[in-house]
Order: sequence, then C-alpha cells, then structure tokens
Amino acid sequence: MIPIHKMIRELESQGVVSKTHSPFNSPIWPVRKTDREWRLTVDYYAINEVTPPLSAAVPDMLELQYELESKAAKWYATIDIANAFFSIPLSVECRPQFAFTWRGVQYTWNRLPQGWKHSPTICHGLIQAALEKGEALEDLQYIDDIIVWGNTAMEVFEKGEKIIQILLEGWLRYQEEQS
Repeated sequence: MIPIHKMIRELESQGVVSKTHSPFNSPIWPVRKTDREWRLTVDYYAINEVTPPLSAAVPDMLELQYELESKAAKWYATIDIANAFFSIPLSVECRPQFAFTWRGVQYTWNRLPQGWKHSPTICHGLIQAALEKGEALEDLQYIDDIIVWGNTAMEVFEKGEKIIQILLEGWLRYQEEQS
C-alpha cells in the first residue's frame, strides 16, 4: 500500500496542503521516486488543457549539455534544491482549482503543486532571478537543479557555497516580500 495518507498528513503539518471545499477536483497520481520513496502528485491534465500558455523560460536540456561540455572543467557538482516547488507560495485565489480528494476529504495546495504545467517555469524563473540578483558566478540551472564547475574541488566547493548563500538570502527576501 502506498503511504498516501501519511504523505498527506506530513504535507498538511508542513502547511503545503490544507483541507478545502472546492468545485474543482483532480485525481491524485502518486509517483515512486528513484530512492523508492513516494511523491504525491495530482493529475492536472484537465487544468493544464485550459491553462493559457506561458512563455517557457526553462532551458533546453540539449543546449545545457552542449554548454556544460564546452566548459571542459575537471570538477563538477550539482545542487538539487529539495522540494523547491513546495517553498513557493500559491496565491489564495488560485488554490481552489488545485483541489484533490483522498478518503472523502478534499485538500488543496498552499504551495506550488507538482503536475501543473507552469510549475517548472515559475520555479525556474524565481531561482534564476535570485541567482542573477545575487550575482552568482558561473552556473547552469535547470528548474531546481544547479551545476557548478571548476578545475579544483575547492573552486567548485566555493562556487557551490556562494550559490547556496545567494539562494538562502534570496528566499528570505522573497518571504518578506510575500508577507
């Protein structure tokens, strides 16, 4: 049995989801992650079909690969921002359309949901803005993954440390702007 109930309880205790009453409802779609844990996603096919297009700011993977290969560095590191979508508040007026039901109780996301077609673009854009504002040195970004490189392990460590600091400061500024 997929521990859906446990996941929903954890997400609710973290403020990521909350109980609601909404005329909208989408089916849940649990996905097994590579670490054998489960991720609660919702099948937003119907919402995605009627959501107006948004100019995608997410880079093409092939372009990123070519750019990374051109660096010819000796050391690389990847920073994966855990649960990045869940750190981005969803506006109150949008929440009803992201409702889903589990065991007769309807919930909605208070944070950016996985499965909605614009979530990756929004997440990528916010992280990119924080990196640009913080004047991050060389990096490549794909949604919530950031790659840094250098010719020594120390150079890569220092770049990674700088990016993490920029993201922490950017997140604090973002939280203050949202309050």
